[in-house]
Amino acid sequence: MQGKVWKFGDNIDTDLIIAARYLNTSEPSELAKYVMEDADPEFVSKMKVGDIIVAGENFGCGSSREHAPIALKAAGVSAIIAPTFARIFYRNAFNMGLPIFELEEAAEINEGDTVRVDMDAGEVINVSQAKIYKFSPIPEFMQELVDAGGLIEFAKKEIEEKAK
Repeated sequence: MQGKVWKFGDNIDTDLIIAARYLNTSEPSELAKYVMEDADPEFVSKMKVGDIIVAGENFGCGSSREHAPIALKAAGVSAIIAPTFARIFYRNAFNMGLPIFELEEAAEINEGDTVRVDMDAGEVINVSQAKIYKFSPIPEFMQELVDAGGLIEFAKKEIEEKAK
């Protein structure tokens, strides 16, 4: 995956990702309209499908709402890179099929840079700065969740295969 970088700071909580006032629906396309609105009101109109969020420490802290990774994925965010993630957000992101990568050097990546993520090699390549950063590869099972499009799609596939 490759995309333009949008930067956010430390402790971006789930209410900044998708505000509680929009939680009267779980419809991904509706949530996508408001993703990151309270952190950057113009984010949805500026970003393009495939773009990547690079954030500071503890991304996804706050409530355990699954709406946050659903909204990000539905808006077209292809990945999130941060030094650390809140644990419940980490798991919810993979369950929804949204790849996230822990990278200590995330702060070195600038807004507007183009980055490419090679999940197999465990690399974030900053194309704009000609730098390569290594991260611990995603465990195979988590990669299977992302490839399937999330836990529900993964489970459907497993059930279909066992029924054969």
